[in-house]
Amino acid sequence: MQRKSLILLVVLLTLLVGCSRTEKRGSEASGLPKVVTTIGMIGDIAQNLAGEYADVTSLMGPGVDPHLYKATASDVKVLSESDLILYGGLHLEGKMGDVLKSLSRTKRTIAVSEAVPTRHLIGMGDSYDPHVWFDLNLWLYAVEAAYEGLVELLPDYAVEIEANYHTYVEQLEELDTFIRHEVETLDPEQRVLITAHDAFEYFGKAYGFDVKGLQGISTVSEAGTRNVQELANFIVEHKIKAIFIETSVPQKTIHSLQQAVKAKGFDVEIGGELFSDAMGDAGTYEGTFKGMIEHNIKTIVGALKP
Repeated sequence: MQRKSLILLVVLLTLLVGCSRTEKRGSEASGLPKVVTTIGMIGDIAQNLAGEYADVTSLMGPGVDPHLYKATASDVKVLSESDLILYGGLHLEGKMGDVLKSLSRTKRTIAVSEAVPTRHLIGMGDSYDPHVWFDLNLWLYAVEAAYEGLVELLPDYAVEIEANYHTYVEQLEELDTFIRHEVETLDPEQRVLITAHDAFEYFGKAYGFDVKGLQGISTVSEAGTRNVQELANFIVEHKIKAIFIETSVPQKTIHSLQQAVKAKGFDVEIGGELFSDAMGDAGTYEGTFKGMIEHNIKTIVGALKP
């Protein structure tokens, strides 16, 4: 009986070890082409277009500032093992520039925002604003660039990816209509958006907002005392009702602005938290591009209404 029990135990252990190895192999290697994106907004495109036909990974999660993000050793490994890299470009991923440039020599890499014609970009020369996703009509150029890269990577699924592409474009067009409808509920003089950095210039140009940020288009440069005082004077003069913090930028600059306004005898509210350079938590509605944009416009309009 003891010998039979021992043999049975050995067989069970062998089966368990074998199963664990199989599960490990399955989790480590799906067998699908690997698509790596930098920011979540591009990851949302890739996931919706490629669907079940690719393994999509986004390096930068919720609350991550792409302007300051430095690639880790594990990031470089993930990138080097990818079949397609989709990133923003226009110096959005400033501190990853050398890594992406080096990988582009051996890997298929696409800077999706650089598909936008330069006549539509804000800025000039080497200083274009990279926050193109806030004008949904311009973001369609980025979606198309990603679509072409995915079809090239997955030619056997071109029909399915094309269908997904058209569905995604329709969703963005509906979202654009929703934004315009919400904005119309504000009087023109109420459409002033003040945030921590200049991430919303495309949004302002597309939807009729006067946009002001404490920092420039990159968060690498910090807001100085002069910037705070000038913007505080503007808020007091125009009696701006609310200012906004961003999930990927430290809140201290906006709180400093609020205190500077208060010192001038006027109270301005913190109107809420906006998603600028990163989406919300994975698994939440705000963790999708559509959810992120809807959250932003509802927060902005809700805070600026009388």
